[in-house]
Amino acid sequence: MDGILAEVKNLLDTQPGRIILGIVGKPGAGKSTVTDHILKNLEPGIASLVPMDGYHLSNKILHEHNSRDRKGAPDTFDALGFIALLTRVKENIDQDIYFPVFHREFEESYGAEGVVRAGTRLVLTEGNYLLLQDPPWAGVFPILTECWYLAPEEKVRLERLIIRHLHHGHTQEEADFWTYGSDERNAQTVARTVSLATRSIKL
Repeated sequence: MDGILAEVKNLLDTQPGRIILGIVGKPGAGKSTVTDHILKNLEPGIASLVPMDGYHLSNKILHEHNSRDRKGAPDTFDALGFIALLTRVKENIDQDIYFPVFHREFEESYGAEGVVRAGTRLVLTEGNYLLLQDPPWAGVFPILTECWYLAPEEKVRLERLIIRHLHHGHTQEEADFWTYGSDERNAQTVARTVSLATRSIKL
């Protein structure tokens, strides 16, 4: 974590203007842990976090599409909406920009709950598909200043996922279903994008 923070500070020292740093990895890779650590160890007001998860399609829409059991797959997000947000974040540095925030406890997003304040130097964005080259996701990568891929040990990653699902009210059977089913299929999709990352970080 100290090494990651040092690299972030180096970016701030060497890159002019607004920096958009992507943190990508498989489900359970530790993306939220890393971004939380960065935010807590920088001076207030320097950085903001814009998670990709705010652009999950609602459960209502997923049920209509018969894709509720695949929630988290690339096509279960509003990718174009996420790209539009990142474009605004990159281009409109002097404006406050609001965005939706996902709540795992009930698996829905609240619109305009988060904000990137005008003048913010570093905007972190974290998610599974920041490096995906399938359309429309391919529009994310060119917007990012850099994108770092988190690569923990697989055993640790899977254990984290199980614990996360249990923490949010799933039974053991449901936790196993999501971890070794939909989550694992998504993880394999993410793994194919590692070659595009600015750097790969083993945790």
